[in-house]
Formats: sequence, structure tokens, C-alpha cells
Amino acid sequence: MPELDFTDHREDASLFTRRALMVALLAVLALAAVVGRLVQLQVHEHERFSTLSEDNRIRIQPLPPSRGLIYDAHGVLLADNVPSYSLTITPEKVSNLHDTIEALGQVLPISDLDRERFRRLLPHRRRFEGVPIRLDLDDLDRARFAVVSHRFPGVDIQADLSRYYPEGEHTAHVVGYVGRISERDMEEIDVSNYAGSTHIGKIGVERAREEWLHGRVGHEQAVVNARGRVLERRRQTAPVPGRDLHLFLDIELQKAAEAALGNERGAVVALDPNTGGILALASMPTYDPNPFVGGIGVSAFAALRDDPEKPLYNRAIRGQYPPGSTIKQFVALAGLASGVIGTRDRVHCSGAFQLPGQSHRYRCWRRSGHGGLAMHAAIVQSCDVYFYRLATDLGIERMNRYLASFGFGERTGADIAGELGGLLPSPEWKRRTRNQPWFAGETVIVGIGQGAFLATPLQLAAATAAIANRGRFVVPRLVRATRAGIGDPLEPTPMEVREIDDKDPQHWQAIIDAMVAVVEGPGGTARRIRNPHYRIAGKTGTSQVFSLRGGTYNAARLPKHLHDHALFVAFAPVEEPRIAVAVIVENGGGGGATAAPIAGALIDYYLRGTPIPGTAAASSSGR
Repeated sequence: MPELDFTDHREDASLFTRRALMVALLAVLALAAVVGRLVQLQVHEHERFSTLSEDNRIRIQPLPPSRGLIYDAHGVLLADNVPSYSLTITPEKVSNLHDTIEALGQVLPISDLDRERFRRLLPHRRRFEGVPIRLDLDDLDRARFAVVSHRFPGVDIQADLSRYYPEGEHTAHVVGYVGRISERDMEEIDVSNYAGSTHIGKIGVERAREEWLHGRVGHEQAVVNARGRVLERRRQTAPVPGRDLHLFLDIELQKAAEAALGNERGAVVALDPNTGGILALASMPTYDPNPFVGGIGVSAFAALRDDPEKPLYNRAIRGQYPPGSTIKQFVALAGLASGVIGTRDRVHCSGAFQLPGQSHRYRCWRRSGHGGLAMHAAIVQSCDVYFYRLATDLGIERMNRYLASFGFGERTGADIAGELGGLLPSPEWKRRTRNQPWFAGETVIVGIGQGAFLATPLQLAAATAAIANRGRFVVPRLVRATRAGIGDPLEPTPMEVREIDDKDPQHWQAIIDAMVAVVEGPGGTARRIRNPHYRIAGKTGTSQVFSLRGGTYNAARLPKHLHDHALFVAFAPVEEPRIAVAVIVENGGGGGATAAPIAGALIDYYLRGTPIPGTAAASSSGR
């Protein structure tokens, strides 16, 4: 039986045609989509993708600026940038990092701190970038590695600039130091301007004038491959170096102040009353800031931190002490300016003072009393009862307003980081901080610089300079001038001055005469520093470390750390003041016996070049 053919060739042909047309249509649509996309990419978005392509090939790399240098008043270099050599490992060139580091340890000492720093930096660097394993290589280290360098492919010595402080411990509390940029620093700075930089000022002038010292970052265009390796360097914008700073600080006077303090804990601040320039700012004991630049070891830092003498503590600007009797001349001026008392008004001192209706007796340092005395004798003999009564008559509000005009109770505004403002107590302060009312007895003891009243040595020096200037308060400053670059002129920093509200020259003269008698007079508490070549005006002070609560102070029966603090403020020469000084010796006892001789020796060194034991002789007299 023959096979029957049921195929519909016409229908098959029609189906094939339809499918072919559909495929053709899809192909045309696909081609149109491709062409459209090409038009979009090549025409409409050409500029965008061209830029992205160029950015993938051209990388903008930062060029960090060199940090400005710091000089003292006579051009002595205090902060320098010196060549620094570090040993780096490029990970992609090293087959086994652990074995390489262990082998390097057989050639050069590599500490646990070095290893920890390397481990911390490694994840943040590209594999073709060097990671430091040892910092600050000396000549011997470099020579040792040079001999065996062929055994360590991928390990190289890299040169850079590092901060160095030639005067070491003598400038730690003034210039400060730089350290590696921390996460906290990153929150406070313009990150774009610190691209490529690793260090920033941490304390002192380095911190306060960071903006001047750092400069502005530069940039260069570099051609890189797909892995980011630099193949070619193109045009660049040069970085702007940081400005050099020239200070008022006299490094030899600074050393003299430290030598005068000797083994005592304390601080010395010396100012030029005419300019506000800080001539010396010494805090003892001190420390070497150089180890902090590269990163001080944990054990070394712990030793400094836990030292009972507190070398890291800047007593000159952060030490807050009861000013004691060094405040009395300021209270006396408040009495004169307000008309509460005159220079000839007499107050009787029987050895104690009582507020009306109260039984508590506020004792004078001289238990037998001073008898009747006026303002001049009260300052010279430092009579407590006189100032108990004067403080009570003034009242806390009026007394505080006048003391605040001398800068007490707030930071002086000096260009050094870390300054504290002391404490000028008031009823409002006590309500705010302790939720307690103010008592009349607190006004009494504020009048002699005790109680909650606290001041820093820098505040005392600035206030004393204002008396030397007869009411002209000059804000203290360390930076005398800046320089943009080698050969550029020095640009002086502006001086900030304010006038204290007392225009009567007789008031200022009366106080200065009394301060002169403290040193020159037969009954003065600082007569041991009297100098035949010029006149010194000064005021001694003693501040209690703990409350006697009615007992009798006997230094011989107390451990050293419970002895009173010794204070002294002064300026000289009286006729044309060139230096104002504040000295505090912690647990030093009497101001006249301990602090005044330190100030006297420093003043004589500055004015006449008289050497202080422990320092090099001054190069000339009449500095």
C-alpha cells in the first residue's frame, strides 16, 4: 500500500517565512539597540566616560609640604626637620613576610613595637607600597643592612624628613612635639590638606600654630596601571611649605629658669611687659619630646605617665594653685579703684579677724598681730587681717569683677595649646557647680588668695606685667614673627592690649611703691633678693596644700608633700620694666625663702648676664 503524504508544504513555507521575519525583526531590533547604546556612549556620554577612563589611568597623588621650623628669640633652632631613614618591606616582592622579618631581626634589632606598627599598617597599604618595619635607622644600622641587602629582595631603606628638637627637654613644655595623626585628629582637621602627611602638632606651639606650621598640600598627576602602580609622573602643583616661627622665648633664659628651680617641682614664667612676649616658660621636672615623634614605647610612656614627679604635667600653664598673698596687691587696687579704702586708711590687726555675729576667727600669719597699719605696710608685711577686712568691705561681686580684669578666672589667650583658666570663685559659680549658697567667710579667704581661688603661673605673670604697665594688660604670646620662606621678610604677629579700668596714676604708684618695699624695705618679705644695680618690685605668697582646721602649721612635723607652696611675683627694673616673673615651688614653704631667690637670680641673669649655677655663662651683660 503506497505511503500517503499529509505534509502541507504551503503552510510550512508560510510558517518558515513568519519565523524568518520574526528572527530578522529581532536581529534588527537588537542591532538598533546596540547602535543606540553606541550612540549614547560615544556621543551623548562621551565626555563622562572619557573622564572616567582618564581617572582610571591618571591618579592625582598628594605632595605633603615640609613643616615650618621654629627658632628662639636669637635664632637658635628649636624644632628642625632632619633626614630620617626607615627600613621598609614591599609585600609583593617578599614570598614570606614572617620569615623575612625574623631574618631581618638577626641583622638589626626589631622590637615588639616595630612589629606591632608593621602589622597595623600592612592592611592599609597596597602590596606594591613599602611598609616600615624599623624607623630612625642610624649610620651603623644602615651600614649593617647594606652589607646583607642582597639577601633581602623587597626590603629597602627609605629616606624621609622627621621632626627633631635639638634642645630636647628644655623645650618640651613650650614648643611641644608632633605625633602621628590619630582618628581624633582626623575629625578636627581638613583631611584633604593632610593627604600624604603622617604627623600633626600634639601639644605646645606645635599644636597651637599647626595651621601656620603645616603649610598646604600639593598634587601631581601620575600615570598608573590597572593595579595602581605608578608608570609615569606628569605635571604637578608644588606644596606650600609651612611658615617658620620666631619666638620671644630665649632658650638660654629658659635653661637658666630650669637651673634656678633645680630639683624642686615647680614653674617659672618670664614675660616682657611691653610686648607680652613669653621669654621663659619652665616647668620642672621635664622630659625629652623626641621619642614621641616616631611613637614612644609603651613601657617608656608608662614610666613618664606614672612618675610621681609628673614630668608630663605642664605646671606653667596647667598648674592651678591658690595664689596666696601674691593676690593682695590686686585686691588693694580693687579697693582703691572702687573707693572702698584709701592708701592712708588704717586697719588694726590683732592677729585675727571675725565677721560680725560669728565666733570663727580668721587668723593672720603673725599670731601676735601687726597693730594698726595702712595699705603700704599691709602689702609689705603681708598682713592677712587687713585684706580679710578689705575683702569683706568690697564684697565678692565687686572684688571678682576687678580681679577678672587682670585675667584671673580665664585663659590668658597665649598661643600655646593646653592652657587652663584657673578659678575665680563667685556665688553664681558655687550655685552652678555645687548647688550651694555663698557664705561670707568664703569672701574673707578669697581676699588672701585661698579657698577655691586658683591661678596658673602664666596668669600671675601676665597680671604682674599689667601692674608694671600701670593698667595696660598685654596678652602673653610666644610667636614674635613668622616667615614664609628663605629670603622672605619676617612678619610680626599682632599685639593684643586692653586697658584696666583705673585711670588714677596715684593708685598704681602706691601699689608699685609697696611692692618695691617688699624687696627694698627693712621689713619686706623678699628683702634677701635686693639688688644694688636696679630696683625690683615684688610680692611673696604662700598657699596651703591642706586645711589646718584650727591647728598650727609645723613644717618640721609634716611630710614634704604637705608643705605649703611657695610663690613670688616680680618685675624689674621698676622705672622701665623689661621683665615680669612668676615663680611657684610646690611644697617649697615660704615664698620669700624659696621662690623669691629663684626670681631674683633669673632677673639678674636677664638684666646683667649674671650666671646661674648649672648654666653656661651669658655671652654679654645687659641682655
